[in-house]
Amino acid sequence: MEDLSKKIEELQKQLSALQTATQAQTPSPATQPDGVLTPTPAEPPTAVAAAPEPPTSGGGVEVASIQDGDATLRRLVQRIAMILQAEKVAIMFHERETGDLIGIPPSFGVDDHTLDLFKVRATQGISGQVFRESTPALYHNASTDPRSRKDMVQMLKVTNGITVPLIIEKRDEENRVVDRTTIGVLHAFNKRQGEDFNEEDVRLLERMARNVGSIIANLQLYKEVLHEREQLMQTFESLTSGLLLISPNNKLIQMNAVARNIFQVEDNPLGKDPSEVLKAEELVKFIIEGLEGRESPPFELAMDFHGAERHYDIQGALVRNEEARTLGFVVIINDVTEQKNIDRMKSNFVAMASHELRTPLTAIKGFSSTLLDGVDDDIYDKDQQKEFLGIVVSECDRLRRLIDDLLNTARIEAGQSLKPNYTRFEIRDLVEKVAMVQNQASPRHHVFVTMHDELPGMIAGDQDKMDQIFTNLLNNAIKYSPEGGDVVIHCKVEGEWLKFGIEDQGIGIPPDHLDKVFERFHRVNNEDNRKIYGTGLGLFLVKHLVEQVHMGKIWAESEVGKGSTFWFQVPKELDIEKARAMNDD
Repeated sequence: MEDLSKKIEELQKQLSALQTATQAQTPSPATQPDGVLTPTPAEPPTAVAAAPEPPTSGGGVEVASIQDGDATLRRLVQRIAMILQAEKVAIMFHERETGDLIGIPPSFGVDDHTLDLFKVRATQGISGQVFRESTPALYHNASTDPRSRKDMVQMLKVTNGITVPLIIEKRDEENRVVDRTTIGVLHAFNKRQGEDFNEEDVRLLERMARNVGSIIANLQLYKEVLHEREQLMQTFESLTSGLLLISPNNKLIQMNAVARNIFQVEDNPLGKDPSEVLKAEELVKFIIEGLEGRESPPFELAMDFHGAERHYDIQGALVRNEEARTLGFVVIINDVTEQKNIDRMKSNFVAMASHELRTPLTAIKGFSSTLLDGVDDDIYDKDQQKEFLGIVVSECDRLRRLIDDLLNTARIEAGQSLKPNYTRFEIRDLVEKVAMVQNQASPRHHVFVTMHDELPGMIAGDQDKMDQIFTNLLNNAIKYSPEGGDVVIHCKVEGEWLKFGIEDQGIGIPPDHLDKVFERFHRVNNEDNRKIYGTGLGLFLVKHLVEQVHMGKIWAESEVGKGSTFWFQVPKELDIEKARAMNDD
């Protein structure tokens, strides 16, 4: 409950900070007399601690600001198409979590459906090359250019084009560039009237790309601020548990939808005494004791809910700020009725499974012992022996079927295996490209490759899933290194294995969590990483891709406060048929 209190206080602070920051974010770049937009560098909103304000619905100013930014960007894209005489103009934005460059609106000459399909890995194609190297590319025959095979040129009917990076520059007070971040690429395809693009077109597109990048960055930041603020305002309301927040003077200041449903409240309960709203004397007493600072242990509350009895687990905690001033008392109400039913079902299942397993084992042991006792004295003739052995075999088959049923149930709960696409590819080239992508996406971290041994040129495996392994581990290393620093990709050859390690200088993992980090939804809860968001599925997926798809092994080494290294190894020569058979089972 202490963690819950801190989370509530943090949400209140973030809500106020986001409201303040949102008011300061207005993506309205100035227009110079020549019609070229002046870029404004995007900077993250600064968190400002302030007194929490009640949630308010979004107003027309916010919507208008987003629409103005979208309209400005759309006019700029149209202007690019006009100046360069291009049939198509498309923007691709880099998603760091997936490692993809994706088409985003607005575009020119590309319909929305096609734009939704316009996607390429940041390690592939002309798009990936321009993004990684931050240098433009001019191509005169896209259908024969070997770099464009991954760029979906046939779908877009591209003949020639220019691709330039979208770069955001951060400048100091003296207008000197102190930071450069590549956020995507800008395409101009198919010059009109059968002509071809030239170097002057490249320079023009580069200049206009600076404006596009700036607008996208500001607009993206603005939308994210609004989205996060809306999420924070709805956090209490959307909790799956019932939540009550009571002020120090014993008035309800928050009661979410689940709690209102539990206590069948139809009118607005805020501002009322809990005893007027809650139909449970035990809960009211629990709240009063909590506000007085008397710690009451969690308890179970049984209530009638539309004619059926349901059971609720009640927990509470004082909410204090950093100065230890009491902000109120929070109550979390979890419906444990189904959990109690599941516990009962588990008990029944264990009893059933024990009985079902014991029955064939008893028969097998009994008839085996009977046969064994009669071996020396020839008590049983061949027909009797055959009958007894038949019973033993039959019970073995029964036992095997029961075990198979249990295993099939476990497989269904685990979900289907990810189907691999095995090819041969250059592993060193893949590693270097992934490192380059991460360097472009995270300027606060230095990602580099250390080759301890000479890697083989080509290996067998699923190239895209190997890309996912490195991308996920690097994202994890960067995410849990909030202060920046070096991230090293170690490459080794040990016998018949290729061994890779992703080493960071982050917050580290406690020893008792090292064996659990690859489990679904597992997250280490402490002060260092409680602001680091994530689903807890990334390492679970990586484990599957390493061990199931590539028949390898993965593990973690870490020291709290100094960093972590995630190691994995895969065969130098993967037995593709064996691996495919394993994943088809």
